[in-house]
Amino acid sequence: MITTLIGRELLNNLMTFRFAAAVFITLLLVVANTVVLIEDYEQRLESYNASVKTHHQEIREKQTYSAGEVEVDRPPNPLSIFNVGLDKRLGNEVWISHNYVPTLWEARMNASDNPYLNILSSIDIVFIFEVVLSLMALLFAYDALAGEREHGTLRLVLTHPIRRGHILLAKYISAMLCLLVPLLLSLLFAMILLTATTSISLGADDFLRIGGVVLTSIAYLSVFYLIGLLISAVTQRTGTALMLAMFVWGALVLVYPNLILAAIRSSDIPQAKAVSAFNQIKQVWDEFDRERKQYLATDDFPGEDPTFNIDGIGFFYEYFPKDPLTLLYFYYSMMTFGELDEKFEREVPHAQNYFQFLIPSTIKAAERAWLIRKQALEDTLVRKSNMKRTLLKLSPVGMYDTATQAWAGTDLKGVRDFFDAVRQYRQTLIDYLDSKNAFASRKWFAADEGAVDWSTLPAFSFKKSGVETNAKRALPDLLLLLMLSVSLFMLISLVFIKSEV
Repeated sequence: MITTLIGRELLNNLMTFRFAAAVFITLLLVVANTVVLIEDYEQRLESYNASVKTHHQEIREKQTYSAGEVEVDRPPNPLSIFNVGLDKRLGNEVWISHNYVPTLWEARMNASDNPYLNILSSIDIVFIFEVVLSLMALLFAYDALAGEREHGTLRLVLTHPIRRGHILLAKYISAMLCLLVPLLLSLLFAMILLTATTSISLGADDFLRIGGVVLTSIAYLSVFYLIGLLISAVTQRTGTALMLAMFVWGALVLVYPNLILAAIRSSDIPQAKAVSAFNQIKQVWDEFDRERKQYLATDDFPGEDPTFNIDGIGFFYEYFPKDPLTLLYFYYSMMTFGELDEKFEREVPHAQNYFQFLIPSTIKAAERAWLIRKQALEDTLVRKSNMKRTLLKLSPVGMYDTATQAWAGTDLKGVRDFFDAVRQYRQTLIDYLDSKNAFASRKWFAADEGAVDWSTLPAFSFKKSGVETNAKRALPDLLLLLMLSVSLFMLISLVFIKSEV
């Protein structure tokens, strides 16, 4: 009997204008936008490759170790076509130095300079599903019970020995099968476009991640269909059900997410915490500066001149800011000269000993400052981001967006994986310089005996987290959507069983 009911409901849905409209609109939007998204990705990939080449060339032109600060680039994520997340919103160019530990908050942006294309590519595939298919799911459901009750067909059906639970199940299965047609068909065409593009290479893990996006999309559509079915179960008229469904859709999809984003802005940092963190960091660098001055006061070179009277090392030292936080940036950028005059030869050993002491001390101070900055960032920006994410989960849109970002690797954790790799690479560079005895080397500040050979410099590489990690990050929100679907179905069953037809 239930198969007969499913066939009847399926035929009724397939013969409606809304089914044809759902297929046409979704297919048109997804395919057209995928073309734009692929073009945007190719442009970002081209910009990334050019930036990597430029940075490689720049480091090979540096003559001294101290001038060899490395810049690394974050590659664009091809799965950002499905959910762009934070892939384009956070910086993708990071400066690495021994005297500073980088974070994602200070990264620079090196992206497409086509504003029109950027506007179009901000509408990803998941956004289309969020808006269009959720609306279609409500349109499939609003008259499922109210319409049959209004026309008297529901009373006629119940004259047969049919359980009300079977009627609900048949309507749910048939509607979900109809909604899967535009979802899967549009994704199929999108995948054809992706695989036909030579610039995008998808591996087995990427297809599993895309499968996770599809599964989450089905759970999301299930929630909105059941919301519409609940509205249809508690209302007597289709007009009332339609108006209520449109109100709920607007509130959940359009109003609430934007209200949360407007109310909680990531740029608003608590002033007290920021000042406290800055003062602690300043204390670290003040202590470092005292140790530096103590060394200069007790070494073999007369006076406390950190330039040791060598022209070029400290040409702008008298103009340095007194703040130790910014002094280092200016200080090391000056040590890029080549030949040394013979008159400075007697002072060179003093300079070598000084940098042999100074650079390890700088690294230790930078690590201590990083621990303070890390905690401050967790207490301010990360906590605020997590709060925003938690509040967004009060809407199915928030759960869906968070889960698909996790599958695609464009969520905050996915981007932070890259910066964890950057900090590991920074330590690799420090170990490399230490193995070369670079800090005590004449080549740290002079190239009169030949420029530094950068051919053995360790290359930076970043590998995305495994699909298991993506699944662990996405499953909590996916399970919330599934639990919400089960709860809604149980509530609808309770309402429908007790209602009069």
